[in-house]
Amino acid sequence: MSKVAVIGSGITGVTTAYALLQRGHSVVVLDRQRYAAMETSFANGGQLSACNAEVWNSTATILKGLKWMLRQDAPLLLNPRPSVHKYSWLGEFIGHIRHYRENTIATTRLAIEARKYHCAIAEQEGFDFDVEHRGILHIYRDKAGFDAAARVNPLLVEGGLDRRAVTPEEMRAIEPTLHGQYHGGFFTPSDSTGDIHKYTRGLAEACMRRGARFLFEADVTGITHGPDGIAIAWRPADGKAGGGKAGDGKQGAAEVERVDNVVVCAGVASRRFAAMLGDRINVYPVKGYSITVHLDDAASQAAAPTVSLLDDATKIVTSRLGRDRFRVAGTAEFNGENRDIRADRIRPLVQWTEQLFPGVSTARAVPWAGLRPMTPNLMPRIGAGSRPGVFYNTGHGHLGWTLSAATAQMVAEALHDRATSNRAPATLRPLAA
Repeated sequence: MSKVAVIGSGITGVTTAYALLQRGHSVVVLDRQRYAAMETSFANGGQLSACNAEVWNSTATILKGLKWMLRQDAPLLLNPRPSVHKYSWLGEFIGHIRHYRENTIATTRLAIEARKYHCAIAEQEGFDFDVEHRGILHIYRDKAGFDAAARVNPLLVEGGLDRRAVTPEEMRAIEPTLHGQYHGGFFTPSDSTGDIHKYTRGLAEACMRRGARFLFEADVTGITHGPDGIAIAWRPADGKAGGGKAGDGKQGAAEVERVDNVVVCAGVASRRFAAMLGDRINVYPVKGYSITVHLDDAASQAAAPTVSLLDDATKIVTSRLGRDRFRVAGTAEFNGENRDIRADRIRPLVQWTEQLFPGVSTARAVPWAGLRPMTPNLMPRIGAGSRPGVFYNTGHGHLGWTLSAATAQMVAEALHDRATSNRAPATLRPLAA
């Protein structure tokens, strides 16, 4: 079989590596971080959520974004500072409003397909990731929000999802710790939650046991084609090896990894790598924030929910990670490749927790921010590039973990077909950005 390089060791990169190993390929994974899952796959909302498959391309999203532009605590925040990439991306985003229906249905189907793999892989490889199979409850405080969700529900059902409306009384029965007054909700019993960081690290270790090589602290500086395959040039990050010392400002010596195929799974960096390969992958970094609330006392553990929540009005999601951790995540910030953790964006997450779960102590709430790689149509870019041996599995946006196990199988199958025959891999639509 062929030798394949996977660029990126987040959830999409590691699931892709695993799918390729299953098909007998030799795999090397390159990542600039010291460990797997240290960027966007580090501390997300923790949901495996087919119920959140609605794409954002709608007039309602545009109107909300305009309304929230001057609010620092807005669920969706757009930095108005001029940027060619940002405003061209937004222009394409608006152009895809006409595909809202079919893309929402397609995303739902893909998320349901991914369920076949996530937990089965973890069980087979023997690692724990604090999984909870308790469903996801969408909550609505007013009739307008509930009615908007009811209009989306037929698309999710058409995609194959079991999602039903529930009354306030049923909501309290599903999650007794929830405080506040609600008009109603929607419940998806088949969705689940877990710790994406533990999952990705556990799967990376399984890949290593199966023979994959991981080159960490490796900055990829170039990708070129030649008569002997694809050459991936990289330097040790921050002078960690190859003649440099950490912190001395010297770059390590350049090295080259030669492979037959490459799969780009590099999150927001995928745009840069695609340009090296003659392709256009239009991903924009949409920042999300989270807090991990450590439940250090018995009262907090009893007061924190065990069922995952999604508050559509505030765009906040939750997951219970074992006995003593509670993850609260959300917001979308269009501010370029900026990883700053802003206090004014973290504060609403803390306040939301204290309002809905007053018995939970937020004395030890650890903040985090990550960049979601979003395409203008919110569909991942999966499949072959324009040059032989080049493939992509990137641009999953806010559903990276939810979709990754299915898209990994798709790109691995496309690569395998190409490597074992002379025919080009099938075009994977409608999931091309």
